[in-house]
Amino acid sequence: MYELSKGANVGLASLSENADSVIVSLDWTSPTGEGDADVSVLLLDADGKVRSDGDFYFYNNPVAADGSVQLLGKTPTGSGNKDRISFDLSAVPEGVDRIVVAASRYGGAHFGELDGLRLTLADGSGEGLLRFAIEDAGAVSAFIFGEVYRRGAEWKFRAVGQGYDSGLAGLATDFGVDIDDDEATEESLEAAALDGAAVDVPAEAAAPVRAPGADPTGLPVEAVAPEPTPAADREPPPPLAAVPAPRRADADAPPRKAPARPRTAKKKVTLPKAAKKSLAENETWKEARLFPLSALKSDRDREMRATSVLLSVMAQIPEFGRRLTAGFGAPAGRMETFTEVSLPNGDFPRRPDGVIRVERAGKLWTVLVETKTNGNPLKAEQVQAYMDIAARRGYEAVITLSNDVALEGSPLVDVRIDGRRKHKVALWHLSWAEVAHQAQMLIRHEGVGNMAHAWLLQELLHYLQHENSGCHGFQNMGSAWVPVRNGIDDETLCQGDPRSLEVVESWERLIRQVCLRLGGELGQKVLPVQRSRRGTDPGTRRARLADQLCVEGRLQAEVRIEGTPGVLVITADLRTGKLRTSIEIPAPDQGYPLTWVKRLARRLAEAPADLHIETLVEGGTGGPRGTLERLRPEPADLLPRNDASITGFRLSLFKGMGSGRGNAESGFIRSVDDAVHRFYATVVTHLDRPAPRRSPAAERAAVG
Repeated sequence: MYELSKGANVGLASLSENADSVIVSLDWTSPTGEGDADVSVLLLDADGKVRSDGDFYFYNNPVAADGSVQLLGKTPTGSGNKDRISFDLSAVPEGVDRIVVAASRYGGAHFGELDGLRLTLADGSGEGLLRFAIEDAGAVSAFIFGEVYRRGAEWKFRAVGQGYDSGLAGLATDFGVDIDDDEATEESLEAAALDGAAVDVPAEAAAPVRAPGADPTGLPVEAVAPEPTPAADREPPPPLAAVPAPRRADADAPPRKAPARPRTAKKKVTLPKAAKKSLAENETWKEARLFPLSALKSDRDREMRATSVLLSVMAQIPEFGRRLTAGFGAPAGRMETFTEVSLPNGDFPRRPDGVIRVERAGKLWTVLVETKTNGNPLKAEQVQAYMDIAARRGYEAVITLSNDVALEGSPLVDVRIDGRRKHKVALWHLSWAEVAHQAQMLIRHEGVGNMAHAWLLQELLHYLQHENSGCHGFQNMGSAWVPVRNGIDDETLCQGDPRSLEVVESWERLIRQVCLRLGGELGQKVLPVQRSRRGTDPGTRRARLADQLCVEGRLQAEVRIEGTPGVLVITADLRTGKLRTSIEIPAPDQGYPLTWVKRLARRLAEAPADLHIETLVEGGTGGPRGTLERLRPEPADLLPRNDASITGFRLSLFKGMGSGRGNAESGFIRSVDDAVHRFYATVVTHLDRPAPRRSPAAERAAVG
């Protein structure tokens, strides 16, 4: 992979033949597991400004109508988060000269608090082309990672690495975005995740601050050194400032109301949340459905029906089809889908479950689809055959679709890649849980283009969630689950046992699926937190967790839910057969401890009586604890007797753990899913939202 330094640039066509469609990924890790950032994209003309506010893409305006830009959202990695953006460069309008890729933090957070800041760029086949690592982000709340720009008929990439003290508001304003603050409120500002107000800066203050020997972009001259390979771009940067100079925070300026994000999202249609009144005479009458399930009798029937239903809806709803394929390098264009296609393969033709074709500017992007339902595993020899056929016929990829959840560094099937072939075929995986998650996000939260599409997507979601469809996601902890439980119970499980590693992988798959389901229901980011050192190999991390399972007999995971005051911790104690869901909330910055505990008791008035509350005190020693039922009459019992300083409170619910390895009523998977949903619905929803942290400049102004 090509390594870029700050200020360097390179032509994309010289790195890959599939550079018309690229995926840019922004990676970061957080020592606390709480670091997060929002990506944004700006399309600029030759003057370095957006043509209109519609050229500003962020989480509330994630997709360009022409398909040139699509924010694909966050995915957890072994050590942090990855946010991906898909670019179809062949669809970028002629008037766009440069594409700026940026990110922002909010609530007083800055990029200097994150580790492993990195941008990577991959081509349409998924092969990584270049990487740009950032080591000196500093205390800035907005950061430009890089830009894709035209040079004649060719697209090139420049590593920028420049921060903004004034946050996303200042960055967007400098690029010509009209920030409308007429109706801004504190709540909308928090939702928009902006950091700091845009202040009027005098011209002399807004001028670029150049270091000695810097070019007009503010980058050191030595950073724009000629590349050591023929792929390098040796021409100097354009004469106008490719990146406006960061605005400097002015602590003495009078505070202004923080601006809301520009209203660039198009009006979308979502179905009403309240169910309409039924005209049925009684509950036994079943509503007629577009995709019936009663006729499904065998696994083959389920696979054929599920493939046909999904692919047909993808072709009919552009937002949905694009959402599922953009991450695999698909261009924005006319999509057609096919099932049971016969393809020559020696004496016996092969019939993949489906084919997806996208046409853009006379070019075809084609993938083969192999589907499994009802928990059936993918067959390595079958996938290998499709990979070989795709390579011979010049297709771009093979997509596998099953109930299983893919993990980083742990492929579901092992295939051989013939390095002698010039044409490379990518192998991607989708789980049915992810398909349902994307459908939920569109129909229930983000909306689609018209009511007919909304109804069609709702029918798909009903089909996927029906018990007879076989598309329920990860549903089996594997053959090692019972032996590992028995080994922990009778203390015969030894470290290094491969069965414990299999259980750890199944646990990680289960947690990722729980995040997908809860995130789809809430319409919020729900991501697993994986606390590991930077650069830790996923296999090494799982081996360490497997050894801990053998010694402690517990599985543990952390989940961060957007808008909650802490991390949700899920612990499965295989020795006691109990599940514990808990959250730690920090103590308020102001007020008296007695006021804190009384307010907490009021907030939890509707929470379960068996909720356990523990006071956390400075120094890590245990504080007072008890059930909510006992503490409601006397909240003061939560106060430490020795006047120790309270740092926070831990809230926990316990329930019995299912013994079976599957998803039946008595199964382990069902019990974990139910425990997380119950804890969120009965406890977390009653807690105060985390108060946004003020920026250092705002704190200095308040003190002054």
